[in-house]
Amino acid sequence: MSAEVRAPRSLADGFGRLIVLVYVVFAVSAGARAGYQVATKFAEAPLSFTLSAVAAAIYLVAAVAIIRGAPRTALAAVGVELVGVLAVGALSVANPDWFPEPSVWSHFGSGYGYVPLVLPVAGVVYLLRRRAA
Repeated sequence: MSAEVRAPRSLADGFGRLIVLVYVVFAVSAGARAGYQVATKFAEAPLSFTLSAVAAAIYLVAAVAIIRGAPRTALAAVGVELVGVLAVGALSVANPDWFPEPSVWSHFGSGYGYVPLVLPVAGVVYLLRRRAA
């Protein structure tokens, strides 16, 4: 009797596909919004617009890392994202004057239905469960 050898599942299989899809959508939407804001009104809120551009880059790194099967890079990107959304969310509530225009992470992502807060938590849980399996 021969044992069937299964190839390891990709990080982007199953629930990972949904996570990648959301990361790609957020990378494109946050990136396009930040690009427009930086090009047209950067002087009005440089911190907000820069943070949105950084968020878009992190979303892209996370999506590509999951697609390419790089769990350490994915976990690092998602971890940075989680710290970022918690820090920027708290700062934007405590000091609203610092964020005259909302960034993706302002008020914990309230302008995006709190998906920026939930997404890294789901990503960390997913990646850690995949690593344990």
